[in-house]
Amino acid sequence: MKTKKEMIKKRKARIRARLTGTSARPRLAVYRSNTMLLAQIIDDERGETIVSQRSTEGKNTVAAQKLGVRIAKAAKEKRISHVVFDRGGNRYHGVIKVLADAAREGGLQF
Repeated sequence: MKTKKEMIKKRKARIRARLTGTSARPRLAVYRSNTMLLAQIIDDERGETIVSQRSTEGKNTVAAQKLGVRIAKAAKEKRISHVVFDRGGNRYHGVIKVLADAAREGGLQF
């Protein structure tokens, strides 16, 4: 039986094989650690992070909601409205889904 880390690594590789961020449509990458959430908007063509935000209140759904709104606001300041969502190998439920929904409500389209 595979471990949880191995399953996440396999899902992440499968997702990243299909997704790339361009200047017109950068990648919104989400990372979930044991203690926090991190969201970055990345232009893979130039190899640089455009916007980065992290949760300061842990990794619960309230923190994910606030992080989604903050990353959308920061993206709007940089004139970014369309992104590609990279869930980072995590399943699309719980805090990842709340973050994505909050980013959509904040004005990002994906």
